Amino acid sequence: MNEQARTVIQATFDASNQGTIAFGEVIRQLTGVEVESYHVDYRAGRATYVLPEGDPLDLAFERPARPIAPALDGDALRNTILAAQQGKVMYPEFKRLSQAAGCIGYTVWLAGRQVTYYGRKGETHIERFPD
Repeated sequence: MNEQARTVIQATFDASNQGTIAFGEVIRQLTGVEVESYHVDYRAGRATYVLPEGDPLDLAFERPARPIAPALDGDALRNTILAAQQGKVMYPEFKRLSQAAGCIGYTVWLAGRQVTYYGRKGETHIERFPD
């Protein structure tokens, strides 16, 4: 992974976790350095970013303070996603709300313009990027 991509990913990761950057800007910045996808695992406290050549960058963050809900609540998750897309919810609150909705992690497919969210029992919810 080139140094420019690594620097942009780290800065975007930091700003997102501090709640100073909205989801749309995260997507723009990561797309600008050709991130193909990234996976967030709340339980492990890890985010893994991958460029087309497959070279990953793993970054750690604080694991949940509260247990993640046992079942994926699709309605609560959709409401949280919509609030984030509208810039009403920043990432620290998004993490808390999505975990309360039973989300253990997600994969953002930048090239495919969608996000796959995962529940503890293998449930999934796919959310396409808004146009």
